[in-house]
Amino acid sequence: MSFGICTLSIVPCRKEPSGASEMVTQLLFGETYTIVQDGEDWLQIRTNYDNYLCWISAKQHTKLSASDLETMNSFIVSSELVQVISGIDRNVIFPLTVGATLPNYLNGKLKCGDSDFLFEGSVIDSSLKRPITDIKETAYLFLNAPYLWGGRSPFGIDCSGFVQVVFKLNGYKLPRDASQQVEIGTPLSFVEEAQPGDLAFFDNEEGHIVHVGIVLENQQIIHASGCVRIDKFDHYGIFHSDNKKYSHMLRVIKKIV
Repeated sequence: MSFGICTLSIVPCRKEPSGASEMVTQLLFGETYTIVQDGEDWLQIRTNYDNYLCWISAKQHTKLSASDLETMNSFIVSSELVQVISGIDRNVIFPLTVGATLPNYLNGKLKCGDSDFLFEGSVIDSSLKRPITDIKETAYLFLNAPYLWGGRSPFGIDCSGFVQVVFKLNGYKLPRDASQQVEIGTPLSFVEEAQPGDLAFFDNEEGHIVHVGIVLENQQIIHASGCVRIDKFDHYGIFHSDNKKYSHMLRVIKKIV
């Protein structure tokens, strides 16, 4: 079995082995994966963080040995919205986004693959569960980030990617897609029972879960729709404050924390 690690700011992950195929998720720096199918131009991988099956370009693959993966400390992540990282053993500098993993981080230094890096930004330990107030503050970091199908960064993010990264930064590991996230947690009977940090899920006319957001106070929700924004919601769904109409129909609210 072969493994890899993301050594770029972001690596797009495709549904099919083609650059024209839709992007279904992204690898952030420091995240690892298992190679399912090896090819000359494209690799089918399964992400180790959320067990997501997708394809990446072979040109963006960095090998990782099984022993390095087994001994890797990958709980430290960047808490900076955007911060640069620089190579110690090679002349390279590039940006990292919030939620990037910093393998084997110690006193500003880390090792990713065969390369050593210097990172002077703020970090947090993603293995430590944080209170609801921290989850809300993290969510606010992404306000106005543009919507991007498959995105997981402040430069482009989708609804479930937004929820996943926010919770990752606060010590909670969630699946990648809204249809998977809805399977965890405890359902609530009424909107009035919802508290900040709960997740609200929304479906389409066929009954499929297609949207998710994080509940705030006063029946408000922060979610990625066009951009990361805050809207009112009730037992019908999300009421879009700009369009003055319901944009998503409520299916269920789940308590995760």
